[in-house]
Amino acid sequence: MCNCKRLQYDGQAGETLQTVWPHSSSSFSVMVEGLEASETLRHTQTSHSVRPPRAQSDKRSCKDCDKVLAELENIDDDTDRFGVQFVKVVDKKLAKSYGIKTFPALSFFRNKEPIHYEGDLMDEGGVLEFLTSLEAMELPDQIEDVNAKILDKIVEEQEFVAVLFCYDGNECEREEHKTECRKCMKALQELENVDDDADQLGIAFVKINDPDLADEYSLGSLPALVYYRRRIPVVYDGDLMNEDKVLEWLVENKNTGDDDDVIDDVTLGLLNSLIDSLDHLAVIFYDRDETDDTLILTELENIDDDLDSQGIHIVKIADDVAAREYGIEDTPCLVYFEKEIPSLYDGNLHNEEEVLAWLVEQLHSDEIEDITDEMLDKLIKESHHLAVLFYDEDEQESQHVVAELENIDDECDNKGVAFVKIDNDDEAKEYGIDHRPTLVYFEKGTPYVYSGNLLAEDEVLDWLVHQVEEDEIEDVTDEMLDRLIDRTEHLAVLFYDKDSRRSRKVLSELENIDDECDGRGIFFVKIDNYEEAKEYGIDNIPTLVYFESEIPYIFEGDLMKEEEVLSWLFHHVDHEEIADVTDEMLDKLIANEPHLAVLFYDKKDEEDHEVLSELENIDDDCEQAGVPFVKIYDAAEAKEYGIDELPTLVYFENRIPSLYEGDLSNEQEVLAWLLQQKTSDTIEEVNDEILDDLIANFEYVVVYFSGSCEEGQKCDKILDELENIDDDTDDHGMHFVTTEETGLAHEHGIKSFPTLALFRNGEPVIYKGDIGNEDAVLKWLTSDETLQIPNQIEEVNQRMLERILNTSANVAVFFYEEEDVKSRAILTELEHIDDDCDDIGIDFVKISDEGIAQEYDIVSLPALVYFRSKFPQIYEGDLKDEEALLEWLIDNKDVGPASIIEEVDGKMLQNLVDTFEYLVVYFYDDNCPSCETILAELETIDDETDEVGIQFVKTNDVDVAEDLGISHLPALVYFEGGVPSIYDGT
Repeated sequence: MCNCKRLQYDGQAGETLQTVWPHSSSSFSVMVEGLEASETLRHTQTSHSVRPPRAQSDKRSCKDCDKVLAELENIDDDTDRFGVQFVKVVDKKLAKSYGIKTFPALSFFRNKEPIHYEGDLMDEGGVLEFLTSLEAMELPDQIEDVNAKILDKIVEEQEFVAVLFCYDGNECEREEHKTECRKCMKALQELENVDDDADQLGIAFVKINDPDLADEYSLGSLPALVYYRRRIPVVYDGDLMNEDKVLEWLVENKNTGDDDDVIDDVTLGLLNSLIDSLDHLAVIFYDRDETDDTLILTELENIDDDLDSQGIHIVKIADDVAAREYGIEDTPCLVYFEKEIPSLYDGNLHNEEEVLAWLVEQLHSDEIEDITDEMLDKLIKESHHLAVLFYDEDEQESQHVVAELENIDDECDNKGVAFVKIDNDDEAKEYGIDHRPTLVYFEKGTPYVYSGNLLAEDEVLDWLVHQVEEDEIEDVTDEMLDRLIDRTEHLAVLFYDKDSRRSRKVLSELENIDDECDGRGIFFVKIDNYEEAKEYGIDNIPTLVYFESEIPYIFEGDLMKEEEVLSWLFHHVDHEEIADVTDEMLDKLIANEPHLAVLFYDKKDEEDHEVLSELENIDDDCEQAGVPFVKIYDAAEAKEYGIDELPTLVYFENRIPSLYEGDLSNEQEVLAWLLQQKTSDTIEEVNDEILDDLIANFEYVVVYFSGSCEEGQKCDKILDELENIDDDTDDHGMHFVTTEETGLAHEHGIKSFPTLALFRNGEPVIYKGDIGNEDAVLKWLTSDETLQIPNQIEEVNQRMLERILNTSANVAVFFYEEEDVKSRAILTELEHIDDDCDDIGIDFVKISDEGIAQEYDIVSLPALVYFRSKFPQIYEGDLKDEEALLEWLIDNKDVGPASIIEEVDGKMLQNLVDTFEYLVVYFYDDNCPSCETILAELETIDDETDEVGIQFVKTNDVDVAEDLGISHLPALVYFEGGVPSIYDGT
């Protein structure tokens, strides 16, 4: 706790207290003790807070001063959080100048005007209320200035609050705010005239200078006026210079607030603020351009009063970003938030009585809420204590577990643990969860898996309470570790073996510093997984690794000396250093970091250490520029990149290396080079070893073999021309490099220089045209003839796949995981039909990019998808039966878009709605007698719709139809720009 400052200086009488009266605070509380002193408090212009001279000891004391001080010490931290500076002063003469005759006394200086506290100074709660109340801040004919903490308190306590967000004098010194500042000053002058009127109407009027809070509320440019009506914010969009209109608007909104018959519109920033501050909040996500949405809102206005009587606030928001943030794909959608935990309504929004009953049920029932994966990500990020049950709604075991755990939901809530459940297998797998149900507890984003019996609710509750109240280094899975490394700025990881006596002893020691690490923002976890340790090049267990923004540092001291470990961790939090990494760590960083600087050096060489000492000076600059800097003393790893001389600096951009050839002892030159590499697009120069590695690891590599080339020569001028198409080749998923070395060129039969070659999955194709004509080169590189490899299914990346789908009407794509043995066996079979597909005009490619399955809504891998004019069809048969697969592809190509309406499932349909501007969907039911007859009729107009650019598909996905409000099948829906319209004719 920060103690009150005793101001008793050695200075001359008349010396001022301006050293502790900061510019930034207009609120200042002074307790005067009954002692003689040479210090006076003057009504002066203030300066920024400066630490006062050390106080002298003085044995003289008034009777009650020390007792009062001891009480008031308890609220010093609280007043500080509210922006009220709290000091004490010993000066009777000064006190008398303010009319103070009895001691101790407390005065509150508001904009330099004193207010004397008349209550009991031993009542610390009463004192705190006085210092932070709106009444204490009121100044005649002035709009009171507040900070964010006090604003929260006022909004919490007052029914009606008007808040002017504006800049003050300090912000106005910044050039970018000067225009807005002038507007703020003018608006403030006008609105001072309505402050008293608002006060008489029971509307508190305050102003705040907090640009960050304004940004959080999405207010745009300042000044801006926000009116809180029973904690629900409404933004004024009129002219702030018209005081009469502002007052009229405030009165109207106050009266509307009394009637409570309007659901207020909010911004995303205001919504997030409401979710944080209100225990019970209903939110309607809607589209203001949709007639049906407007109709539903009108219906729901009828239950606004009922909800208010139940203590449930209701607001609406029309914001696509907000909807996506909560995983909402279709509007209108109702979400109920209880203490920040969301729950989706899946009933009929047109029936307001059902909606009211559901909301009231949510208020009074104790259920573990179901959430989306987007909501889960948001909760994990924002919640201090969160319990998540990963379950399968269709499995009996999960149903039993849910029923049991519902019984402890209230107890968890009382302990500050939010409890939710999610039925999402993909999300579970992201955390390494293979079996559902599984319970995971998240503390400030760090996950811990429960390993006990989920049907023993008391044991589960005890475990959760233990997690909240006890600080232990928790076990994580390898998938959880990967997520933590990716998302956590400061992370300490102990790789250990739970069966090892030494590991257990080390763990016992390190448990003692877990609290201190937590206090410095360092998350501390442990993992018992030797395979994961080996991925980081760790052979000896236990080993401690500290990750800062994904960069690993290995502790090389004695893990049994907890103080030494703690000091090492704190040192890395406070200081930027170039981290030493293993070759395995380096491989991970190259794969994951888009920009990376690596110094290969000799740990035993003094000159290398001198270079390293210089480069440490630019580590901070590199970090700020988004270029992490690491070092490695592994000669074998250096040789893999063709590096024979140490030290050598290599810059990696999207896994492509570039060698620095300048003076490493000149750190400013090095920094300039690294920043240039990051900000400019150039064809990187590589050596043969690096080039060989690139060809082996990337599907498409363009290489300019220049041979020995000096500046100004023809080969150099050609390179300048080729720089113009570097961005274009990158957009097509190709890596473009240049080399003067000729060894690898000779291995591929290239004898003359300069020469341009495209390596497709390791095989070179030589360009025969004019290398200096960059347009011709680009056309050749991106042509189908160049990209296709005979007798082989081409491996493509995501960019290349998108290009193929945009240019080819018939594409077969094999989606797989590169390391999967089953996929490799299937590929061997599929190679046999690649030529047949080519003969009938079907492009056959394969892709193994990470995350590509989710991008195309593919549930499991491997999978084969046939795209006809970008329409996807998933093959459901045996992928190893090449003949059956070929027959399926031929059948699908033969029917063609001209003669059949394509069949899609619900998930594909959403993708098509997002992809195509004009789309017609025929919804049918397999059990409907007339559906087939109608479909046959519609097939006759498929050609015509195709000719005018309207895509036509069919689906028997009843759930999607119901989501669109379709109750009778068959039905025809036309989508334009994603907006549906139902055909109501015959």
